Amino acid sequence: MRTPDLSGQHPSCPAQRHAGTQDDGRRNYFSDITSGITLNHHRSQEIYGGRRPRVSVDAVVMGGTRGIGRAIAGALESSGHAVRAAGRGDVDTSDPGSVARFAAANHTTDILVLNTGGPPPKTYAEVTDAEWSKYHNQLFLGMVTLLRDIRVRDGGYIFLISSAVVKEPNPRLAISSAYRAAFTEVFKLASRELAARNVSCVNIAPGMIATDRTREILDDMRVDPSTFPMGRMGEPREIGEFVAAIVDRDIKYLSGVTITFDGAGSAHVF
Repeated sequence: MRTPDLSGQHPSCPAQRHAGTQDDGRRNYFSDITSGITLNHHRSQEIYGGRRPRVSVDAVVMGGTRGIGRAIAGALESSGHAVRAAGRGDVDTSDPGSVARFAAANHTTDILVLNTGGPPPKTYAEVTDAEWSKYHNQLFLGMVTLLRDIRVRDGGYIFLISSAVVKEPNPRLAISSAYRAAFTEVFKLASRELAARNVSCVNIAPGMIATDRTREILDDMRVDPSTFPMGRMGEPREIGEFVAAIVDRDIKYLSGVTITFDGAGSAHVF
């Protein structure tokens, strides 16, 4: 059917014929785009199963009764997920036997949050042999055991709550700087293997977050939070809601990364 002549020109006019051709071209062009979008949408549905909301998946949150761990457990629970929040009474991450027993009792989940308390602030010269041994188990060996022995189902998530010191070592936090950085390397290696099962691994490296431990560190270092770039410490709920948002929105391609969560407090770029 001929397009109505709205310009006042006769359809036999070359200019009018040219305009008609442009209009037809535009219609064909946008029709092709629309068809392509529809086709790609259907392909995405076939490949990824569509974007269905996650309903009542299982989560194991280490250190889930205090601070950042508690905030993550609470945010996941608010999203309707079944959360096992493990505290000190459930597992001692500095005791290899306790860690092995906990992993055996919680051997499968959809979401695993690796999180544990940190050591006291000390320079490397102040750390005793006993402290190196204890925190080797707590910050490194215990985390390796949990990562290896708790199976995360296909399409699941593993979140590591490490520390900003993995990117910018702090001389007053020698133990944490050493062992958290060491486990970050293992976590990165694991992320590449787990990607084949669509398990996403995200390392969140908090800066100064308003927890009891952070307040102790700041008191020891005589640091005033009002001097921070945002004029405050971060809130645990911000990390909790960040984790829940990744899970609830089914964000999968964010994996194998370390995200510094420090309110622009660090000096590093990468």
